[in-house]
Parts: sequence; C-alpha cells; structure tokens
Amino acid sequence: MSTHIEAKKGEIAESVLLPGDPMRAKWIAETFLEGPKLYNDVRGMLGYTGTFKGQPISVQGTGMGIPSALIYCHELINDYGVKNLIRVGSTGAYQPDIQLRDIVIAMAASSTSGINNSRFINSDYSPTANFELFMKAVLYAKEQNIPIKAGNVLSSDEFYEDDYDSYKKWAAFGVLCVEMEAAGLYTIAAKYNVKALAILTVSDSLVTKEALPADEREQSFKTMIDIALNTLK
Repeated sequence: MSTHIEAKKGEIAESVLLPGDPMRAKWIAETFLEGPKLYNDVRGMLGYTGTFKGQPISVQGTGMGIPSALIYCHELINDYGVKNLIRVGSTGAYQPDIQLRDIVIAMAASSTSGINNSRFINSDYSPTANFELFMKAVLYAKEQNIPIKAGNVLSSDEFYEDDYDSYKKWAAFGVLCVEMEAAGLYTIAAKYNVKALAILTVSDSLVTKEALPADEREQSFKTMIDIALNTLK
C-alpha cells in the first residue's frame, strides 16, 4: 500500500513525467494536458493525470535528491503499475559548449550518491537510460530541429558543495552537467524492468557562472516538456 501517494487504482497513467518541484508538476499538467485532475497532494507533492493527444499521461512531483525521488518512483512502479518514467528537470552545465536553455538527454548517470554501494560492494554499477525512450526523444528532437546534447550526467547528493571547483574532475571525464535524481531513477527502473529517461534543461553553468532568472525558467522548460510528452505518445 502506497504511503506517499494516495491515488486510487487506475488514477495514474502508465506513463509519468517526474519534475522535482511539485509546483512545476501543477504547471505542466495545467499547461500541456487536457482535463488534468489532481490525484495526490500528500505532503504537498502534487500529482495529476490528464491526456496528451488522447493518451493518458500523469505528472508527479518527486522532491529533490535521489532518496526523495526513489520513494515516489518505487510507489508509482509497484503500487500503480507505471511502465514509463521521464524525469524533466533543470541542470547545471559542466562543459563550456553547453549553454543556458540547452537540452541535455542523459544516456547514463554517474553519481556521488551511495545508493548502489550496498548492492554492488567494491563494484561500480552504471545506471543508463532506456534505449527505446532515448531514441524516441532524440528522433523527435531531430524532426523538430531542436538541438540537444546527450551523454553522461552527474547525479549529486549535494547542491552546495564545499569545493566549488570539484566539478572540473567530472568535466575532464566528459560529464555534461549536474542534477540530483537521474542515477536513482535509472537504477530503480532497471531493478523493476520498466523504462526511464531523464531530459534536462540547462538553468545555470558552473563554467560561466551564468544562471537563468526564475521568471525565464518556465518558458525555457517548454521545449523539454514537449520532447518528453512526444516521447511518451
């Protein structure tokens, strides 16, 4: 029995978008879905189901960080039968050629989290995107002439790190950007044999120190949501 999502059976679609911010979940549902209905507000973590081009789609806030996101992913998969999960969120660029508002699709997710250490002792598990969802997202973006970057991202457990320049180590090994949930999402999706993808919008750059003003973020995120929804249809 789910303890963090209080939806009835059948109220959550098999395909779900996962923003971290519950208010962004509300914005996505009201902006992009037809007939959105609230199915969850436990702890203020809003969840909605509506339709996109006639197909049921849900949007569920997950909170920030892998531990919070995994609570909602576990319940969505095991209690509500969700089969396709796409994280839609912001990210900080690690590379000089990645600019504000760019779209990054995570092929794989490195992490500073210890989430897999107890499972794979003295080993490194490499969480990766579902190939089918990844290819659908890439092909849709290409058809719409939307430039994307794709590669390895970092899922960090810390938002404010002691050493600001620690990102340079990851950047030197080709990691594109940093966020806080994708590695957990990809791991739990693999564990339960469901499909997962993370599509991210660059909201700031650790290289240039630039950042999008809050009032510009929603407009910039529309492209990311468009790709995600059309990947699920």
